[in-house]
Amino acid sequence: MAEETIQAELEPELKADIALDLPVAGKRWPPIVRALRNEDYRLFWSGCLVSNVGTWMQNVAQGWLVLELSNSSFWLGMVGFAASFPFLLFTLLGGVIADRVSKRHLLIAAQTGQMVLAFVLAALTYFKVVTIDQLALIAFLVGVSNAVGAPAYQAMVPRLVPPEDLQNAIALNSAQFNMSRIIGPTLGGYSMAWFGMAGNFFLNGLSFLAVLWPLHRMRYPVEKQERHTSVVQSLRDGLVYVNRSPQMRAIVMLIASASLLLLPFITFIPYFAKDVLKVGERGLGFLMACSGIGALLAAAVIASFPRIRWRGRVIVFFGLFVMTAVIVFCYSRIFALSAAMSFCEGFGMIISLSTVNVTMQQLSSDEMRGRVMSIYATSFLGLPPLGCLVIGEMSRFMPTEHAIAILTGLAMVCYLGFFVRSQALRELD
Repeated sequence: MAEETIQAELEPELKADIALDLPVAGKRWPPIVRALRNEDYRLFWSGCLVSNVGTWMQNVAQGWLVLELSNSSFWLGMVGFAASFPFLLFTLLGGVIADRVSKRHLLIAAQTGQMVLAFVLAALTYFKVVTIDQLALIAFLVGVSNAVGAPAYQAMVPRLVPPEDLQNAIALNSAQFNMSRIIGPTLGGYSMAWFGMAGNFFLNGLSFLAVLWPLHRMRYPVEKQERHTSVVQSLRDGLVYVNRSPQMRAIVMLIASASLLLLPFITFIPYFAKDVLKVGERGLGFLMACSGIGALLAAAVIASFPRIRWRGRVIVFFGLFVMTAVIVFCYSRIFALSAAMSFCEGFGMIISLSTVNVTMQQLSSDEMRGRVMSIYATSFLGLPPLGCLVIGEMSRFMPTEHAIAILTGLAMVCYLGFFVRSQALRELD
């Protein structure tokens, strides 16, 4: 089917699906944050900000705890694998579930499960009985909860804002996530110094209350839910739906290559802070905060534009920009240069990923959005654990920075190859 026909089919469905009766604040909001005029979205956004700060505090402590227990890049990769592998196994199922039940209720269940696990990890760490196996198991269970809830989270946003606010809402989601990347690691570094790693895990558990409260009180629109087909058929329908759109198919393949070859780098940032740059917990927090500042600036840039032009080229160019920054980071021995590359990585990553997210949301109808976003989430979040395993194994035979740089170089080749071969990607506007 021709690309133009696909686009013509999908856009009217989106407009019809999101003609919603949404509570809107009476005062005028600045254009850069205009999506916050929608009350339910504003409450959800604020709760996610607090919860993500807690999550980043836990991430900082968890990476440090792995190194304290094992002093091994291999185990750092293994725990990263345990946390991310569920995205490959369960995200597609989560998308099918999200199209069959209330997305709000699904998110409440997922967030509650993560809260309980954070408290369990805090107790094990406080009483000094935690083992590397227990840590890997908890990371895996948190990953399962994240994987099942991620499609519902992605698919909820278009139901909380009108179509004209969708790009701004997605940019603001990136902004709050990356504000948490600035605040969370910084607080996490100091919190570990003051209260120990158990304190970080406990505070993360408390932070989930901030997102559970708005989820319980929001007036979420009634959804049309698909229940007349089997789970397998629903999943097959989603895969066919994405495959028949040349634009969505090209984006998924592009993001999958970056997911496998580039994103595992993030798991190994504690290694660079501890063993390469030798800057300790606070230095690790600063590196992650620099990435968050770059990402926050990128989100502000995206939010300030009503529409992004030449989206295919934007996705590819900024992807290559991130990969260049990662390779320089791998071989840097100067903390200031590493911090600058972290900033560039965060900036380019969010420009590229926000553009991808907006495009996938706009190309999808509401009935298929849970499954479409689960396919996107699987391609984005499901493959890094395999990359972590590869880097962990390669680090047995070469320095970890060499392994990361080699995979990142392969990602650059893939991006250039997809761009040259895919007309749909080059012409995506």
